Amino acid sequence: MNILISIAAFIVTIGVLVAVHEFGHFWVARKLGIKVLRFAIGFGTPLFTYTSKKGDKTEYVLAAIPFGGYVKMLDEREGDVAADEVHRAFNRQPVWKRFLVVLAGPMFNFIFAIAAFAGTYMIGIDSVRPYVGAVIAGTPAAQAGFQEKDKILAINDTQVSSMSEVRLSLLNQYLQQPQLNVKVQTKDNQEVTRQLDLSSLKLLEDEKDYFAKTGMSFWRPPHVPQILQVLPESAAAKAGLEKGDVIVSYDGINAESVATVTKYIHQHADKQVELQIKRQDETKTILVTPKAKEIEGKTIGLMGVHLTRVFSDKDRQDLLFVRHASIGEALSLGISDTWRMSIMTLKVMGRLIVGEASIKNISGPVTIANYAGISATIGFSVYLGFLAIISLSLGVLNLLPIPMLDGGHLFYYLIEIIKGSPVSEKFEAAGAQVGMVLVGMLMVLAIYNDITRLVG
Repeated sequence: MNILISIAAFIVTIGVLVAVHEFGHFWVARKLGIKVLRFAIGFGTPLFTYTSKKGDKTEYVLAAIPFGGYVKMLDEREGDVAADEVHRAFNRQPVWKRFLVVLAGPMFNFIFAIAAFAGTYMIGIDSVRPYVGAVIAGTPAAQAGFQEKDKILAINDTQVSSMSEVRLSLLNQYLQQPQLNVKVQTKDNQEVTRQLDLSSLKLLEDEKDYFAKTGMSFWRPPHVPQILQVLPESAAAKAGLEKGDVIVSYDGINAESVATVTKYIHQHADKQVELQIKRQDETKTILVTPKAKEIEGKTIGLMGVHLTRVFSDKDRQDLLFVRHASIGEALSLGISDTWRMSIMTLKVMGRLIVGEASIKNISGPVTIANYAGISATIGFSVYLGFLAIISLSLGVLNLLPIPMLDGGHLFYYLIEIIKGSPVSEKFEAAGAQVGMVLVGMLMVLAIYNDITRLVG
């Protein structure tokens, strides 16, 4: 069932975001008087085809393979054009019109991201207050004087109210300047500013949790570990564990937290572990053998589950809250989130290029499908936020000046504006070959990373 949810959520994700992107090209082209012959979502065998009866008689196609789409416009380079319609051909348009049509795809992805982020705020985001947990001695966090139960209020000039906002702001500010001023509220309600120096750390050199690298964690009250998702073909799936199972104990040890369960499983690779679980009103004993996986020279055990925390009513009230916003505030926050995350995405890409971030951070369709399934399972608001992140990522990626992508075409148009004439067909063809190689290499790398995670 989990894999079916992931597949369905992935198809919806790609289908919606491709439709948004291509609709941008389609809508602007129509507004500028360019004739659109076909609007297609997906490739391969058409599942649905409709041809409008009026106007340009545009053909609308929904195809079987959802990995992309296209808008086919009237163009003399792709076939004969009637003399009375030449003025509506894409290739005959002034460069500013062609520029706007191409730019519209990524821009609509950004507009969708703004709307989706705003939607999450209007619906309400389940959030966790950012209290500092255990601080490891000798780390930047310890040197800065962080204490357990410090409540983080701001990072530099950015106000934060939740754990997710702290993580996003910390990485964003680190990418600008590794010396951070963190305002906290201590256990005795005093507001102080701590200087967190991260210049000795490379937060993105691998896939490990970059927040944990600072030497601190987020505080969690006592809680019950519950299974949120069981990965297919995993040790947990083979043992019969199910979504919703509450882990009561492992090998006779009371399960006090997600962290203690995870640590114990990591230490028991290829060794049978006896789990006592509660399933609805029934208590069961299940034997599971965590699969061994080698990570950076160290072998750990993995069950293949995602765990969540179930708190008491009092602790839930103290730690958890729902972030709501009015329409106006939500739109403002949506614009702000989209801008900050887009800039951060570009900065991370820059770190990848210069080797300061690990290429293991690049994810492909399998990872996206997995997270799509998880977010859809948690709730619509979370899934909407996931759509926003993927949409703005597509917008940023498509604006890169790489041939085959929208950014490559925009780059050609900028050259045309500067020199007063289009780039030669030979130059464009050579660029297309280079772009194909670059995009192909990126896809292979992303899929390789996916497979590595999946096999592990």
